[in-house]
Amino acid sequence: MNKKEIDIGGFIGMDLSSKKEAQSEWLGKKKASLVAVTDGSVIPVEEVPDLVFSEKMMGEGFAMIPTSNVVCAPIGGILFQVADASHAFEIRTEDGLEVLIHVGLDTVILNGEGFETHLKKGMTVKQGDTLVKFDKEYLLSHGCRLFIPVIVINGENENYRYVFKPNNEVEAQAGKTVALTIEGY
Repeated sequence: MNKKEIDIGGFIGMDLSSKKEAQSEWLGKKKASLVAVTDGSVIPVEEVPDLVFSEKMMGEGFAMIPTSNVVCAPIGGILFQVADASHAFEIRTEDGLEVLIHVGLDTVILNGEGFETHLKKGMTVKQGDTLVKFDKEYLLSHGCRLFIPVIVINGENENYRYVFKPNNEVEAQAGKTVALTIEGY
């Protein structure tokens, strides 16, 4: 692994400063809304107890503390990556936006146990479609922490504007509650 790569359990995330071409295609033209990926609380990504996410090494985003065991797509697109352990998914939109959904912390060690999905790389998903179901008790009993980071992994551009939408005391609804908007200027 070279120094520009970050290992996040099954995915190798690239340092995205080299992805200027993809960013420039969307810069100033688009606005995207990411919805809650599960029922539960929407929190700032900085509150995730894992430095890869809280220090935004992978990118900007939000996280969720789930009250449900179902995770859905925050945005529509092609499944660009599906981790072998079924704990992480990357969606690429038609506009080139790339979004990582990482179910739980330290979940890669389970090798797919406690997760149920039938999705494969290359499949198309719509915003709100189910990505994976997980067994909360199984994950907790194996020392995994139930945070679900949702990260825009190719949004490293000082001209992008991120608007976090906390759900203050109201449980977010999977596939419905807007958690983050991204605007390019």
